[in-house]
Amino acid sequence: MTNSIYINGEFVESGSEEMIDVINPATEETIRQVVNGNEDDVEKAIDAACEAQKSWAHKPASERAEYLNVIADKLEENEESFARLLTEEQGKTLALSTGEIQMTVDYFRYMAGWARRIEGDVVPSDNPDENIIVLKKPIGVVTGIVPWNFPMMVLARKVAPAIVTGCTVVIKPSQQTPLTAIKFTELLHEHAGLPKGVFNLITGSGSSVGKELSSNNKVGMVSLTGSFPAGSKVMEAASEEIIKVNLELGGKAPAIVTEHADLDLAAEKVIESRIINAGQVCTNAERVYVHESMADAFIDKVTTKMRDLSFGNPLEEEVDFGPLVSKDQLEEVEEAVEKAKKDGADVLIGGKRADLEKGFFFEPAVITGVKQEMDIMQSEIFGPVLPIAVFSDLDEAIELANDSDYGLSSSIFSENYHEVMRAVNELKFGEVFVNREHFEAIQGFHAGWRQSGLGGADGKYGVEEYLQTTVAYMQYDKKRK
Repeated sequence: MTNSIYINGEFVESGSEEMIDVINPATEETIRQVVNGNEDDVEKAIDAACEAQKSWAHKPASERAEYLNVIADKLEENEESFARLLTEEQGKTLALSTGEIQMTVDYFRYMAGWARRIEGDVVPSDNPDENIIVLKKPIGVVTGIVPWNFPMMVLARKVAPAIVTGCTVVIKPSQQTPLTAIKFTELLHEHAGLPKGVFNLITGSGSSVGKELSSNNKVGMVSLTGSFPAGSKVMEAASEEIIKVNLELGGKAPAIVTEHADLDLAAEKVIESRIINAGQVCTNAERVYVHESMADAFIDKVTTKMRDLSFGNPLEEEVDFGPLVSKDQLEEVEEAVEKAKKDGADVLIGGKRADLEKGFFFEPAVITGVKQEMDIMQSEIFGPVLPIAVFSDLDEAIELANDSDYGLSSSIFSENYHEVMRAVNELKFGEVFVNREHFEAIQGFHAGWRQSGLGGADGKYGVEEYLQTTVAYMQYDKKRK
């Protein structure tokens, strides 16, 4: 099915003959080719989703939820094969891939549980003999654009709440990691029994299909997880038809380490946050601010721990992290570190391509001597690179942390209750993690401020993204029988 897409319950041939190579980033070998779909493919998929949504919305939510439970069960049965394929196409460790599949299973089951908890409201009327009823209805067709760093979990974020709320979906996986999405589609096709058109899949590049996914007037919401430039393009296209956008974009998460921090814990969790998925996570610690009294000790601990990290082909050996996802990504990270050096920063360890025959590997870097205005402290870097700055008091740390175009995640490490509460209240980010790594919960709400996005995902607020409101003004005549 190398030249196939999934529309209206069937694998069909694309109108495009252009193919995309899917590369194993650890070996640089082509795993498989997939079709680079076109706008006509997208239009057909949206038409199918629109037609299916008419009847899908009328099914009881509890019935829709059963499909999610079936998907979760089948995914769980195939956990190992999905995890290996995810590692092969994306490069993350097998442990992380397995964890992602397990979280995906959990996510489908969690969202299934919302079937009986989608609620409206009744509010008082100013008129006699009248009730005002607030109804929640599905937003309609949802198009979902999925990134390459967590292709299965983010796919679940866009598919599961859509299905349970009565929406239908058209999904476009990243052109770099489409294989797990195709495997998911095959599983869904064989086992889930979804009505035709409820789920559709288009492979391809954003440049070939992104505009149609974002601007087709049959779409109720377009949901993208990706970069700020990609989000801007989606928002511009959606504005043509005033389509709702749900955007989870980049981050530049600060981690504040105060004079009252447990340094061992802080060092461990900052590194864990920074090198997970080779640093290719929008929430992980991208810049550290450490109190001047703790700076030398903290930098020494972090440097020692980072130096001991292992990397390599995660399908052949047990490592702390794998390669970056692509040659382009490797070059971007390399250029960012070189720019920091030219700006006057000091690279204490690593910060260069790994000396390996194959693969897009980058040695983890600790960088000091940084200034707030440097690109290394302002621009998102998807790689195992950790810049560290020093502050003198908490006012300064919070001000520096908030000095960013992004506002997705942040953290503070402190055993002082008053410092923690100040940070929680004053950090201008969608998430504040206290004395722990940067990883959100599916029952929370994952949402960013500023250029980190609009709307959000997870928990009850994430479910509400897929709903729209009708208010019914119900007049009655109490004299009639």
